[in-house]
Amino acid sequence: MNLPNDRKYTKSHQWIKKDGDIFLVGITDHAQEQLGDLMFVGDVEEGRAVQAGDVVAVVESVKTASDVYAPVSGKVLAFNKDLETRPESLNEAPYAAWILKLEADSASDFDNLLGAADYASLTD
Repeated sequence: MNLPNDRKYTKSHQWIKKDGDIFLVGITDHAQEQLGDLMFVGDVEEGRAVQAGDVVAVVESVKTASDVYAPVSGKVLAFNKDLETRPESLNEAPYAAWILKLEADSASDFDNLLGAADYASLTD
């Protein structure tokens, strides 16, 4: 399984990557494999204040729908609008296609998430 070391992971199969003062959030390769062909990504509310663990998006595939959870508390800054017309980009490149951008309340929350090796042990 492909797991970049430049980001952190959650037990609910999201990744989060620091990008300057903000964070990019997406789903892991494992998550997209389990979901299958994605048909819809959305329900992201820009400007919304969220707590870690809150539902911040929905991904729907031919098999099922799944919630995407905030890995850290903060404010949703943006939704990746490219996913409105190309949700399959999450299947094609799950670590390049982010779903949303977050401004974290505390950047230290990022440090408490799982590293690649710890996340990999969850999916073996």
